[in-house]
Parts: sequence; structure tokens; C-alpha cells
Amino acid sequence: MQPLRRKAQFEAVLATPPMVQSGHFAVHGLLGSVGQAPSALFGSPGPWLGLVVPRRWARRAVTRNLIKRQARAVAAELGLPPGAWVLRLKRGWPTSEFPSAASAALRRAVRAELLQLLGQRLPQRLATGGRP
Repeated sequence: MQPLRRKAQFEAVLATPPMVQSGHFAVHGLLGSVGQAPSALFGSPGPWLGLVVPRRWARRAVTRNLIKRQARAVAAELGLPPGAWVLRLKRGWPTSEFPSAASAALRRAVRAELLQLLGQRLPQRLATGGRP
């Protein structure tokens, strides 16, 4: 799995509507070989993964890093289909439930939601043709 690094890559993927969403995340994607996008953006085929974890929804850096680590681990464990994918945090976790910035409870909650989103909802959406 290769990381998205350039702004143009993120813009190309985020221009598509979200394929699947959960309470805290949205997944945008360009399916198949990323041949629909200019070859200058994506040099080689295979899964590309970009993460957008804004400070607005995760104020502390340790929380943003925890979310990114869990997202990369779940994506590697499940194996994303070929294409370019961006996982975007769209809502923060309440600090009343998770007062510690990197607690084990927060780690479990993030992982469970990502497993459900990438392991169940995304394959279901792709099986129905990828778009609503």
C-alpha cells in the first residue's frame, strides 16, 4: 500500500462523493487501477491510501497519530482493493467518554469503527457497483 502525499492526489480523490460513511469517518475512492486519473498523479497501480485527520476534530497530536496508526493498521490487515482511497475524519470523539488523548478505550473504539467501515461496508458497496 502506497501513501498519498501530494495535494493534487488528495484533491482528485476527495472530488468524488464519499463511498461509505460511519459515525466518525468517510471513505472517498477512485476505483480500480487509477487510470481514470492522470498518470502523472498515480505513477503505479495498486492501493493508495491517504488520511485526513483535521485538528478541528482531534485537537491533540497524540490523538491524531493514534487515529492514523489505527487506520493504516486496519487497511493493511484487510487489504484495500486497487485504487486510490482517502479516509477522512468527519467528527471527533467526545472527551467526556475518552478523557485521555491516547487511551486504550479510544484505540479500541477507533479500531472497531474502522474494521466495520473498511471490512464490512466498503466491500458491500463495491459489490453493488461502487456508487449509489
